[in-house]
Amino acid sequence: MSSSDRSQAVGVRTYEVRTYGCQMNVHDSERLSGLLEDAGYVRAPEGSDGDADVVVFNTCAVRENADNKLYGNLGHLAPKKASRPGMQIAVGGCLAQKDRDTIVKRAPWVDVVFGTHNIGKLPVLLERARVQEEAQVEIAESLEEFPSTLPTRRESAYAAWVSISVGCNNTCTFCIVPALRGKEKDRRPGDILAEVEALVAEGVSEITLLGQNVNAYGSDIGDREAFSKLLRACGNIEGLERVRFTSPHPRDFTDDVIAAMAETPNVMPQLHMPLQSGSDTVLKAMRRSYRQERYLGIIEKVRAAIPHAAITTDIIVGFPGETEEDFEQTLHVVREARFAQAFTFQYSKRPGTPAATMDGQIPKKVVQERYERLVALQEEISWEENKKQVGRTLELMVAEGEGRKDDATHRLSGRAPDNRLVHFTKPDQEVRPGDVVTVEITYAAPHHLLAEGPVLDVRRTRAGDAWEKRDAAAQAKPAGVLLGLPKVGVPEPLPVATSGCAID
Repeated sequence: MSSSDRSQAVGVRTYEVRTYGCQMNVHDSERLSGLLEDAGYVRAPEGSDGDADVVVFNTCAVRENADNKLYGNLGHLAPKKASRPGMQIAVGGCLAQKDRDTIVKRAPWVDVVFGTHNIGKLPVLLERARVQEEAQVEIAESLEEFPSTLPTRRESAYAAWVSISVGCNNTCTFCIVPALRGKEKDRRPGDILAEVEALVAEGVSEITLLGQNVNAYGSDIGDREAFSKLLRACGNIEGLERVRFTSPHPRDFTDDVIAAMAETPNVMPQLHMPLQSGSDTVLKAMRRSYRQERYLGIIEKVRAAIPHAAITTDIIVGFPGETEEDFEQTLHVVREARFAQAFTFQYSKRPGTPAATMDGQIPKKVVQERYERLVALQEEISWEENKKQVGRTLELMVAEGEGRKDDATHRLSGRAPDNRLVHFTKPDQEVRPGDVVTVEITYAAPHHLLAEGPVLDVRRTRAGDAWEKRDAAAQAKPAGVLLGLPKVGVPEPLPVATSGCAID
């Protein structure tokens, strides 16, 4: 009997949400799950593979083949839907906002299409489609309500995204996000801090402030220092051990933000600062409002104020018109900045962006060759920077599901304050996700560290208690039951490297 058959037998409908793209989509999917559970749906078991009563695609539009990927997945579900009366398929996110009626024309078995501005309507649209027996396409042109007011099903109990703004005021020529998510709209500081305090009360000990251009926060409410003030205010919340944010834009990265990072103990020594290109010529063509000197100047100031900061970045290779000299400038910045990690992308056309129709599109072979050189250089630097961690004693927040080989190696995994991933020897005493362990780093690889000796200390935390409570509840109740508002959870390891959607 399938999960759908079992659910129908007891009168409960199951759901599955499939997420593509950036951090914004990951967080939106938490809200979609919360909305569905609030409406009485139950999350389908892992590995259902389209066997749920409702399958929701939360799409991304930043890749040239994003639509092909979506329609391929929809095609895979078509025979399942045909054989199961009552099954529903919904498509939301950036591609839905962009393509609208096209989705139903190409995949007429889709029941609901909704956009980035009206995710709160999903349960209503599903019910309307069921009653009227026809597809419902509803795309709002502007934000109907700030997503933070919606129910949320967060994925774990010790860390959480907290959205501080939506939309973006930039006009980067490679990015379609502003057209799909609209102009920047900021939340009031009091609302943000109230959400953080509520999350901490539920057991969360790490939060990540999230925005399309997170450090531009304040432009919508008329306070240019609003972001640094927000960081400092987070430092006054008792029980909040770690604060991160993503992704900032170099244009808006001001000295008051650096000072707030350095002077607020629970703001972690980690910075994800998108570069995109090291060439002033390419940066101008991208409409990036900074140049190489400005970028490297920010890195220098951050390192002076926070010596142990781990700095990561995003880089696009093969932007239209990029010459070999332009690419060499990117390599120069990588050597100077010495990033702990770089998320590198081969340029791909985003339909609807100015760059997609620019002259000077680079041949795939040239882009691939440059990409491989960049990756090789960054791998070398990442390894060298990680080797500097050997011998250091670090506090790790124990993570859930980040060490794929942990069972085989009898290790656990955690995140250092600077967000480096560390695999450590499993201690004799119980250690739960959200607890904190102290270890000594013994080995470095390009993308992770090892602590092969005994754990020096284990600190049981309220976050670990929250994880244990949630895990016990999950064992005792059907999957997907809400545990009260606000929901608690964990963001993906930062930064998400699946696309450039929320990467400024």
